[in-house]
Amino acid sequence: MNLFCVGLNHRTANVETRELFAGHAESAHELKERGVCSEVLLLATCNRVEIYGAASDEIATDSIVRSLRGNVAADEAIDGDIFYRHDGLACTEHLFRVAAGLDSMVVGETEILGQTKQAYERARQMGSAGPILHRVFQRAFRVAKQVRSRTDITRGSVSVGSVAVDLAEKIFGDLRGRKVLLVGAGDMSEKTARALHSRGCTELRVTNRSADRATELAAQFGGRAVSFEQWTTECRDIDILISSTSADDPFLTQEILSPLVAHRINQPLFIIDIAVPRDVAPDVNELDGVYLYDIDSLQAIAEQSLALRRQAVAQGEAIVAEHVAAFRDELARFISRGFSEGNCREKPAIAASLRVSES
Repeated sequence: MNLFCVGLNHRTANVETRELFAGHAESAHELKERGVCSEVLLLATCNRVEIYGAASDEIATDSIVRSLRGNVAADEAIDGDIFYRHDGLACTEHLFRVAAGLDSMVVGETEILGQTKQAYERARQMGSAGPILHRVFQRAFRVAKQVRSRTDITRGSVSVGSVAVDLAEKIFGDLRGRKVLLVGAGDMSEKTARALHSRGCTELRVTNRSADRATELAAQFGGRAVSFEQWTTECRDIDILISSTSADDPFLTQEILSPLVAHRINQPLFIIDIAVPRDVAPDVNELDGVYLYDIDSLQAIAEQSLALRRQAVAQGEAIVAEHVAAFRDELARFISRGFSEGNCREKPAIAASLRVSES
């Protein structure tokens, strides 16, 4: 059985490209429906879109990429160099690093483990995750737990939300007295709100399609909820807008924002859009006094935070290496048991997969 991963991430593709490939779980599932893969799983976050699969025969990368394209127009040119591929134990090592937060833009971030677990659970419910993916993902969850508990990898700014707040602090110096609007009330927004609160922000407003969730999050950090039908009017008064929703298309456009900021003389509005797909149209940045930052803008700040945790990263990589070796032996035992039950046709392909990864 050939284990593989094909994907793209924040290192290989910019946010404009990544958002084209977000949210195509059904397309990935079709690989199993068509018999291309015996097992398949899609992991899609703001910084990566990856397909993990297992198949009796080697699957061409182009076949996987076509599935990832989902709703991307067939005539839209996509640079094939943005995709990477890992096979066998190299795939195992990559997944372990992803789950542990070692491959993230914000190294050590904790959201990715939850997102990986959710991706596995979706695949399991769809019937796409079988014994191979079950074993490798369960091991990945153990690796992530050990890296977080045995190292200081989570020290400092370790979420996209906290790095967004770092950026806001660099712009304003002191966030006390600054009026901040959070659009969205999910996990990332909650981490952002917590980071804002820890930096002394007391003028926090929260809006969300679910009014109850907005009220709950605002109350947790001494802020106030804003009706989702009227939140754009807050743009007349706030200093910072941080958006993180699951919308498919930008909902804050130049046409909507222009009349709201027309009177803001010498009062700049800073917008930090940490959603993928993006919540804010790029041309908003062309408005006078409006400064738009997307998730790719946070890269430099994330790298500064990483410098504080170099030793923890090295320790985490060592834990990953230990588990890759252990999983190689575990998978070999599992495969041997399968062969003893008479399923011998796949033995050469499996052995080849393991040998390639060890080299």
